[in-house]
Amino acid sequence: MSTLQVLAFIAYGAFLLSAIKQIDLAHFAKNKNQQHLIFGTAASLFVLWLFKAGIYEGLDVHFLGLSVLTLMLGFRNAIIASFIALLGAHTIGYGAWENFGVNALLGTILPIGITYLFYMLSFHRIPRQLFVYIFVCAFFPAALSIALKTLALGTFYYAEGVYSWDIVFDNYILLVPLLVFPEALLNGMAITILVIYQPTWVYTFHDKFYLDN
Repeated sequence: MSTLQVLAFIAYGAFLLSAIKQIDLAHFAKNKNQQHLIFGTAASLFVLWLFKAGIYEGLDVHFLGLSVLTLMLGFRNAIIASFIALLGAHTIGYGAWENFGVNALLGTILPIGITYLFYMLSFHRIPRQLFVYIFVCAFFPAALSIALKTLALGTFYYAEGVYSWDIVFDNYILLVPLLVFPEALLNGMAITILVIYQPTWVYTFHDKFYLDN
């Protein structure tokens, strides 16, 4: 393993352990609803990530779905659910195990962090209403997340000397404009349906903040 791969493992491990330490395991064991949400969303991500396309190994494109996951579960539970999904995906050949830390850090922590940052800033800085929640907390963070994830992962493969910059740019980064809108639309539509039909599944959404006023 290279230095970057080791550092990615360590950094991701710190995020994961911090998230697990904050979970009340006794309460979680009794809370069937929370169990169903975490394992259900992890299973959904696992299936979503299997639908990928790419010519070169590692330079694959697929929907992330992590903005809606973060809004549903919150920051810590989103990390845990995405870990379960990524672990299952790697088990069946999603990517090389030595790149697990890199894929986890750039492919899950980065999008989750961006989405939660947008949510926190909008909650405290922007008037709270339903359309603000959908577009500022789900639509735009999803677009930015997949763009930055693609740029960061492409840069990693170039820095590691796995592929030349021409290959990375022409077969991966060049696809960013084609990915941002579908990813944003997927997350925006999903969170819209959830807050209308199943608002109790969405941890970050409360009627008193976004509808009652």
